[in-house]
Amino acid sequence: METPTDRAYENSAYIPDADAFTHRWAAAARAFRADARRRLDVAYGLGPRERYDLFLPEGAPRGLVAFIHGGYWMAFDKSSWSHLAAGPLAHGLAVMVPSYPLCPQVRVGAIVTAVGAAIDHAAETVAGPIVVCGHSAGGHLAARMGCRDAPLTEGVAARVARIVSVSGIHDLRPLLTTRMNETLGLDLAEARRESPVLADPADVDLVTWVGDGERPQLRRQSRLLSMIWEGLARSVRHVEAPDRHHFDVVEDLADPASALTRALL
Repeated sequence: METPTDRAYENSAYIPDADAFTHRWAAAARAFRADARRRLDVAYGLGPRERYDLFLPEGAPRGLVAFIHGGYWMAFDKSSWSHLAAGPLAHGLAVMVPSYPLCPQVRVGAIVTAVGAAIDHAAETVAGPIVVCGHSAGGHLAARMGCRDAPLTEGVAARVARIVSVSGIHDLRPLLTTRMNETLGLDLAEARRESPVLADPADVDLVTWVGDGERPQLRRQSRLLSMIWEGLARSVRHVEAPDRHHFDVVEDLADPASALTRALL
């Protein structure tokens, strides 16, 4: 039976023509890959989903952006998001977009570890500061990379300058009572361990970005992280983007001039 918490974290049912977004993203990403300077399917581990795509700007990169996709830790892969590299690329940043293993084949904690391994691997290729950006569940994974216990090598962790969580989920405990947890398999100990709101932030800048038309719990999750990390992280900024919902809010990364793209810089 559906619970109020299920409804609170359901996005598609509250967005008109929601299915059209996934088809549009896949087509835009496919077209972008055809023309971009790229290295596709770079292995960072042994698993079939432990691969990333790396997009390179003209000239030497000024740094690296890691974009982590969402899908509630259960869906999607790197292939639907390539076009979102366009904004950072225009500013001279390389962009890495990884796939990662999904629940229920692995636990959320293992996904966190995989994302850290992907960033470590890409950082061997691209020098300079690192910005970790993610959307939805990817926002959670991005925020975990800004914690002091992030699964990054010491040298790479020191290069992480900024975390940009777009519509991120930063407290996993409410998900324990949702139907999706039948797939996620979270228990209270893991939910606490993997919640960025309960972790110590590293010396990073944090940007939490959420659409003003999103579900109330998603807006609360973004405010919560910014409030808790305020005074602990190097700097904190919280933005509620006007006229954006959970799906279209992240599309602004494809625009080099957008406010969201500028937030990465």
